[in-house]
Amino acid sequence: MKHLLTTQGLSKDDAILLLDTSAQMAATQSRENKKLPTLRGRTVVNLFYEDSTRTRISFETAAKRLSADVINFSAKGSSVSKGESLKDTALTLHAMGADAVVVRHSASGAAHQLAHAGWLDAGVLNAGDGMHQHPTQALLDAFTIRRHLVGNVGADGRGPGTSVGADLAGLRIAVVGDVLHSRVARSNVYLLRTLGAEVTLVAPPTLVPVGVEEWPCRVSYHLDETLEQWQPDAVMMLRVQRERMSGGSGSFFPSPMEYSRKFGFDARRLAVLPDHAIVMHPGPMNRGLEISAAAADHPRSVIVEQVANGVAVRMAVLYLLLSGDDSAGTDERNTL
Repeated sequence: MKHLLTTQGLSKDDAILLLDTSAQMAATQSRENKKLPTLRGRTVVNLFYEDSTRTRISFETAAKRLSADVINFSAKGSSVSKGESLKDTALTLHAMGADAVVVRHSASGAAHQLAHAGWLDAGVLNAGDGMHQHPTQALLDAFTIRRHLVGNVGADGRGPGTSVGADLAGLRIAVVGDVLHSRVARSNVYLLRTLGAEVTLVAPPTLVPVGVEEWPCRVSYHLDETLEQWQPDAVMMLRVQRERMSGGSGSFFPSPMEYSRKFGFDARRLAVLPDHAIVMHPGPMNRGLEISAAAADHPRSVIVEQVANGVAVRMAVLYLLLSGDDSAGTDERNTL
C-alpha cells in the first residue's frame, strides 16, 4: 500500500483486508502489553493544519503502539504561521527522513498534492482534507458496524465478533445532518457502498451538496419518514459544522431549535429503530443540536467505541503502509 487518500475507488478486497487487519490489531489491545515491535525505527509525522483532538491523538497512539517514532507538527506556532508553503514543509520532512506523513488540511486535495507532487518519499495518510475525504474515519465506522451487526457474537460467546472476511451486504445505514460540509459523509458513502451496504443521506435541502445525485446512495429530506419506513440498521449523525458555514448557521437553517426539531436524534427517534440498530457519531458532538444527551449516552450508542476502534484501524493502516506488505493497493489507479 503506497498511500491512503480516499475511499472512492477502493476495491472491496482491499477494504476487507483493511478491516480484517484492524480486527487483528484490536485483538492485541486487550493484552497487558499493548505495544508491538512492528514499526520500530520508522518515523511517522502528524502534519495537522487544522485543529483536531480525536484524530491526531488516535494516529499518535496507533503509531506508538506499533513502536514507531512520532513527530507531531501543528501549523500554529510553526513556520507555517510565518508563510511557509506546504511544499517547503514537505521538503523539510523529506530531509528529516519521514517514512509516513499523516496530514490534515483545510484545502480539499492537499493530501493528494502531498502524495504525488514528488516533494517527499513517504507514504501519505489523509486525516481529512477540507470537505473532501476522511478515509480512516470511514474505515473505523465500517469496522464498528461490522463488529455489531455482522456475526455479532465473539469467539468467547459473549462479546462482539470480528466477522473476519465479511462485508456489510444487506445492511441499511442512514447518514444524517450536515452532509454539505462533511468529508465523513463522502468517505462513508463510497466505502459502505463498496462493502455492500445501502446508504441514505438525510438532511435539509440547504445542507445537501450539488451533484449528490451522482453519489451511490439515496437522499431524503425527512428524518422521521426515513427512520419509520426504511428502518435503518445504523444511524450515523453528523456534526453541524458551524466553522465552515460562511455567514453563520442561519444561512443554512432558520435556527438551532428548528434544526434539532426536524433533524436532531433523540430518545423518541431511537425508539423507532429496530432493536439491534446502533447510533453513531464521528465526534465532536453538539449535544442538544444534532443529537440529544439521552441518545448519545444510550446503551445502543457506540460513539465511545468508535474512538477505541479508531486506534486499531489506524494501526492497521500504518502497518500495511510501512511494513512492506504489497497485498493491498497494488492498483495504482486506486492509490488506496
